[in-house]
Amino acid sequence: MRITRTLQEMPSLPEEAEVNKSAVIESPGKVVAKESEIPEPGKEEVRIKLQGSGVCASNIPVWEGRDWFDYPVEKGNPGHEGWGIVDAVGEDVKGFAVGERVTGLTYNAYATYDIAKPENLVKLPDFLDDKPFPGEPLGCAMNIFSRADIQSGHTVAIVGCGFLGLLLIQLAKSKGAKVIAISRRQFSLDAAKEAGADEIVKMDDHYQIIERVKELTKGNFCERVIEATGKEWPLNLSIELTGERGKLIVAGFHQDGMRNVNVQMLNWRGIDMISAHERDSQKYVDGIKAAIVAIQKNELDPFPFFTHMFLLDEMENAYKNLTERPDGFIKALIMNPQ
Repeated sequence: MRITRTLQEMPSLPEEAEVNKSAVIESPGKVVAKESEIPEPGKEEVRIKLQGSGVCASNIPVWEGRDWFDYPVEKGNPGHEGWGIVDAVGEDVKGFAVGERVTGLTYNAYATYDIAKPENLVKLPDFLDDKPFPGEPLGCAMNIFSRADIQSGHTVAIVGCGFLGLLLIQLAKSKGAKVIAISRRQFSLDAAKEAGADEIVKMDDHYQIIERVKELTKGNFCERVIEATGKEWPLNLSIELTGERGKLIVAGFHQDGMRNVNVQMLNWRGIDMISAHERDSQKYVDGIKAAIVAIQKNELDPFPFFTHMFLLDEMENAYKNLTERPDGFIKALIMNPQ
C-alpha cells in the first residue's frame, strides 16, 4: 500500500529550532499550528516528546463543526493517539524514566509535547523501535475483539473496512474464523482481501447484501457481526446479517444523534447487541499491551495501514484526507521531525 512519505523522508529540525508546537482548530475547517511554552509535568505526571499521533475518525465532527463545540479548541486537542519519548517526569512518578519510548492515553497529542498520567502509559519494547505506534486505536481494536468472543469456525461479518475494520479482520482470521468483509469503497475491499478476508461484498444495495451473506452462510447468517462505520444504515444492515443467538458488536463511534434501530429483528433472532466502547482507562492500557503481544505473535500487523503522513503544519490536509478518503487512504499519522 502506498504511503505519502516514509519515516526516513520526514524532515528533521536542528536542535536550536526546538519549540513546542500545537495544532489548534480555530474554527470549523481551519487549523493553525501555534508555538507555546513547553509544558511542565505536575507532581504525578510524565511529559512526552511526541514522535507522532494517529488521526482518528472521531475528530471529524469537531473539524467540520457542530453546534455544541466551542472554538478555538484546546491546543493539541482532539489528538489522542500519541507516542514518543519520555523527556521529563514529575515528583512521585515511579516506573518511568527519561529516554523510555511510550504510548498510551494523552489528550492533546497534535503537538510536540503532551502530558500524561503514568498509569495511562505503556512502555514500547525494542522490537517496535523503528515503528510508528499510535497505541490508543490498537488497544481499542483489541478490546473490541475481546468483547466479540470470536471462536474458530465462526463466520464473522466486518461491516466497514477502514483502519479499525482491517485490524479486526486480521484478528478474526488469527482465531480461525471465516471473514466476510463489507465496505463501500473498492479500495477498502481490496485492502480487506489483503488483510485476509475470505469474501468481500460491496456495501451498496441493502437487500442484495443480505441475500449475498445469506447465500455465503447457507441461510444461517453470521455468528458474529462487527459494525465499524458509526452510521445508522450499516448498523441496521449489521442486525440483518447476524444469525440467531449471534452477537452484534457495535464498534463504530455513533456520535451525531439518535439512531432508529431494528429492535424487532434483534428480538426475533435473540441477538446479543454489544457496545464495545470502553470508558475505563485501564481497559485501554490493557488493550494496548494486548496489541503489542498480538503484533509480536504475528496476529496483528497495523503497519501497512499507515498510508499517509503529515506534519503539524499540514493538519488541514490530514483532516481533508480523513473526511474525503481518497483512494489509497486508510490511516493518517501526524509526524514530528526528529
